[in-house]
Amino acid sequence: MDHGELGHFLRSRRAVLQPADVGLPAVGRRRTPGLRRFEVAQLAGMSPDYLARLEQGRGAAPSAALVAALARALRLDRDERDHLLRLAGHPAPPVAGRADHVDRALLRLLDDLATLPALVASDLNVVLAQNALADALLGEQTGLRGHARSCTYHWFTDPAFRAGLPVEDHEAESRAQVGDLRAAVAARGRDRCATGLVRALRAASPEFRRRWAEHDVAVRRSARKRILHPAVGLVELDFDVLATGEGQRLVVYSPAPGSEAVGKLELLGVLGRERFGTAAPRRTS
Repeated sequence: MDHGELGHFLRSRRAVLQPADVGLPAVGRRRTPGLRRFEVAQLAGMSPDYLARLEQGRGAAPSAALVAALARALRLDRDERDHLLRLAGHPAPPVAGRADHVDRALLRLLDDLATLPALVASDLNVVLAQNALADALLGEQTGLRGHARSCTYHWFTDPAFRAGLPVEDHEAESRAQVGDLRAAVAARGRDRCATGLVRALRAASPEFRRRWAEHDVAVRRSARKRILHPAVGLVELDFDVLATGEGQRLVVYSPAPGSEAVGKLELLGVLGRERFGTAAPRRTS
């Protein structure tokens, strides 16, 4: 780990960002350019004191996961993210299969969507970033590891996860998950990450094995989703992929105008801000 260079790099990247660049309101006069340290720490989900130590060239080396969170918070592109990883003493990912770093354009669009649940997911249904309202509706989905990072894997292996949708919607959801995954595997040229996920699913789920053998394929672009939320009940929303980039997609959930879901999303926004009530479980993207 290069403590000095890491500190300089973090400070320089923070200095070139403005609140509007990351979806934050510009409150109060700023004596120095760029984001405040506590704002970056909040976006990255880390302690401001620890970020201060890193910027000052001291403190323990951050984990690769924390470096990735900092890269997202600072809106780094891939070259900058890889440089940050190396400064922190971690190898950069190989060129193949690097879709875990959120596309900068998609992240900018995500920042602009404050009144609708929205997230960025990979083509393997791994949630890479989500806004506050998506967190309130769907639960935190970005901190998992291994095959469990994929919502498709969760759908076929975790009954509690499936309980987030009404039972009568399960068959259609399973069919959509498998068709979308088959399209992603083909588009990736059967790379190791994609084939490993399929292998793990076939080993874990008889239902997945049966549906995979049917060879259905369909990229998921839109759908109607009915989500069972423990605090507000059934929420019916349109699910649309509004933008794509580098094997990633921006997914937005929107209510029909004048529907009950409009008020329920408003309530979830309040619940999310005030952090009370029953925590929302993770859901499929």
